[in-house]
Amino acid sequence: MRGEFAANIEAARDLLWKRAAASIPDWLPMTYVSWLPAAYDVAARFTAQGTGRSNIYLILLDYSDRRGDEHGVYVGMSRYSPAQRFDQHKQGIRSAGSVLKRGIEVLTGPTLHLQHIRRGEAARIEAELADALADAGIRVEGGH
Repeated sequence: MRGEFAANIEAARDLLWKRAAASIPDWLPMTYVSWLPAAYDVAARFTAQGTGRSNIYLILLDYSDRRGDEHGVYVGMSRYSPAQRFDQHKQGIRSAGSVLKRGIEVLTGPTLHLQHIRRGEAARIEAELADALADAGIRVEGGH
C-alpha cells in the first residue's frame, strides 16, 4: 500500500484489524508512518554484544497539530519491556512529556534485536540511534 493516500491506508488497516486481530503480531504498527522503512534500516545498523537487562524502545509520537511530518519518534532505554515502559509513560510514571502528551504506540519491530542488552551498551546505542534517526530526517525526542 506504499504510495496510497493515508485515509485509504487507515481504512484498510481498520478493516484488517476487525477481521484478523488475533493473528496480528505485536511488532506490527497500527498507524501508517511514511518513514518506518527508514527507521528499520537505521536501527538494523546497531548491534549489541552479550546479554543484560536493558531494552531499547521506540514510541511513535503524534505531531498532527504541527507543520511537517505528522509523526515523530521517542527513543528510550529501560529495564522494563517496551510495552510496559510505554504504559508507564502514559500513566505519568517517570514519563517524558512528549510521550505523555503525544505517544501513540510502541514501534517494536525496528528494535527487536536490541532487547536484553547490557546497560552500558544500551545507553550508547540509545544516544547513537536517536542521532542516526534524526540524520535520516525523522523527528526525534529522547535518546539522551
